[in-house]
Parts: sequence; structure tokens; C-alpha cells
Amino acid sequence: MSKRDLKKYLTELNKQQLEEQILELYDKFHDVKVYYDFVFNPKEDKLIQEAKLKISNEYFPIRGKKAKLRRSVSQKFLKHFITLGVDSFIIADVMLYNIEIAQTYTSEKTIKSELFFKSMLNSFEQAISFMMEKSILNEFQNRVVAIKNETIAQDWVNKYEFNAIVERFEY
Repeated sequence: MSKRDLKKYLTELNKQQLEEQILELYDKFHDVKVYYDFVFNPKEDKLIQEAKLKISNEYFPIRGKKAKLRRSVSQKFLKHFITLGVDSFIIADVMLYNIEIAQTYTSEKTIKSELFFKSMLNSFEQAISFMMEKSILNEFQNRVVAIKNETIAQDWVNKYEFNAIVERFEY
């Protein structure tokens, strides 16, 4: 069904029928329930804390397990936040937090996998692109520069790429 057909169908329904359909969607589909729960009670602070806890758990596990270092965990949260329409500042904060917690980990443990560093560079590029698109890069400039400086201080294999990204917008 196209969006146009859906619109036509919805205009044919009366208010009670529309309410019944929305309630049925709410009961049947978890994503619809999550969306409406967020819209009517946006506990962004709780969402951020949960996301940051799970991201940091990838690097510093609470239960003594080995660190997994999965970028996909943060990507899942970010995609979910964007879908819900969470504030851009919060999304940017979580994007940068992911890189900062990874840098905290690499300051304590040596990583030899170039894929890890490439993944962090991809995260950094995505964060910069997102912040530029939302016109909020200036508000996060100090953290972005600090991340770049930390890659240099820790001698990451791709420190020059981080530096080149930051040089593009520094004035």
C-alpha cells in the first residue's frame, strides 16, 4: 500500500475507527508502543543513561567478562534515538561519548586491530557529519578537538585522518 492509498483509507474512517486502529497497533507492535511511550513521556535522561551504561559496558564490563568493543551497540542506540526524534544535542553527545569511552579503554590497554581504529574513525566522521547537518558542531568543538588530540597522544594508527577531519572545520 502506498502512502497515498493509506491517506485515502484513513480519511474514510471516522474518529472512533481511527482510535481503534491506533490502539490495535499499540497493542500489536512493540515499536509503536515504544514510540507513543516516548512521545507522551520523553524520559530522555533515562534513555541517555541506559545507552551510556551499555556502551561503557562494551569496554569496561561490569561482570568481569572480557571487553567486546562492539561499535554496533552504540549504532543501535543512535539509530533508535534518531527514529524516536530525540534531541540532536543528545544524539551528538552519545556519538562523542562512544569515541571517548573507547579512548579511555585504549589508554589502558593496547589494541592491535586496525579494524577497531577504522571503526572509531567511521564513528568520528559520522558524528561530525551529523553535527554539521544539525548546525551544532560549534557547541561540541571542544570535545571534538579533545578526541583528536587524544588520538595523537595515544598514537593511534589513523591519528592523521582524525586530524584532517578536524582541520576542515577549525578556524
